[in-house]
Amino acid sequence: MNDSRASTAGNVDRVTYAHGRRSIDMSASVLMTLFCLALGFQQVAIKAVAADVSPLAQIALRSLVAAVLVGGLVCWRGIGLADLRAWLGPGLLVGLGFTAEFAFVALGLNYTLASHMSVFLYTAPVFAALGLHFLVPGEQLDRRQWWGIALAFVGMVIAMAPTTDHANAAAIVLGDVLGLLAGLSWAATTLVLRRSSLSEAPAEQALCYQLSVAALLLMPAAIWAGDVGTMQVSRLALASLSFQALVISFGALLLWFSLLRRYWASQLGVFSFLSPVFGVLFGAVLLNEPLTANFMIGGGVILSGIVLVTR
Repeated sequence: MNDSRASTAGNVDRVTYAHGRRSIDMSASVLMTLFCLALGFQQVAIKAVAADVSPLAQIALRSLVAAVLVGGLVCWRGIGLADLRAWLGPGLLVGLGFTAEFAFVALGLNYTLASHMSVFLYTAPVFAALGLHFLVPGEQLDRRQWWGIALAFVGMVIAMAPTTDHANAAAIVLGDVLGLLAGLSWAATTLVLRRSSLSEAPAEQALCYQLSVAALLLMPAAIWAGDVGTMQVSRLALASLSFQALVISFGALLLWFSLLRRYWASQLGVFSFLSPVFGVLFGAVLLNEPLTANFMIGGGVILSGIVLVTR
């Protein structure tokens, strides 16, 4: 997870936890590594069963299942309808940003490789840092971070440069652009949270808005597109959907918010660059995705820029 989302989630935490945070220890390091492993596997899990269940249908279904689980958690925590209505405006905006992010991921995976999507999605902290610099007092970038942003954009140009190594190079570039739009949507969600009163709401409540809006919008879209009616419910598809709903959309995010209540968000965010690295490795090993020289060089430059921006 990137530091922009780390900062966002940190603001969502209740003030009562602020004085109880401590520096990251070995336990948190292990948990964050596992968390990044799960996120890195996310795009591969979607791509692996795309022939059976379209990426759009997968994200719609997993959002629906996770929304029900988080809704139950919200009720159990005593968050009522009055609390949900209090932040409904910014909650809907955050939900729209979250929906756009994964809609672009779903569309992009129809064209590009899972390894490419893993890298371009995690350009979000770069875009978020730019937005925070201009819109949020106290979030101005220093010289090191500006160099990181410049490196990240140079890396994007290199990684997306046309290549003859793929027969469908044009389609891959289109998917990469959709991955960048997913990163922009993620960054926009961060900005809404940082600039609205929703930052004062419990983490479960913000997550409930995100998943509920995504399920309400993406499920009808998947049905209208005919993706639900053409699903092939194989064992691999069921395993992938279960992993995405239970591990990614529900369990991993709850783990993330739990860690944020105990440790400094800035230190946890340093681990963010591991997710795209794992995504590239999983894509190459499990899906036999080819890695072109320009993508490897550009991806490395992007990751270097992300580290400079978020460390």
